[in-house]
Amino acid sequence: MRIDIKSYLRANHLTIYQVAKISGYGYTTLHKSFNKEQTSATPLNLRDLDAIAQAQHRRMWQVLRDLEESYLED
Repeated sequence: MRIDIKSYLRANHLTIYQVAKISGYGYTTLHKSFNKEQTSATPLNLRDLDAIAQAQHRRMWQVLRDLEESYLED
């Protein structure tokens, strides 16, 4: 299973640049991570989840719940 991060960002009117700026994580780091090929073992890392949560002023578990409910792909 893969998580469609790009669709999540689009649906929430976020860009990688905005997530990087608000969260304090580097743009290049997040860009590489969000655009890498996902495997079933490592679909999303905690840094990415934390960055998205910070950008939305939410908790990581809330973002993870949304991703699991609406953005999982086979």
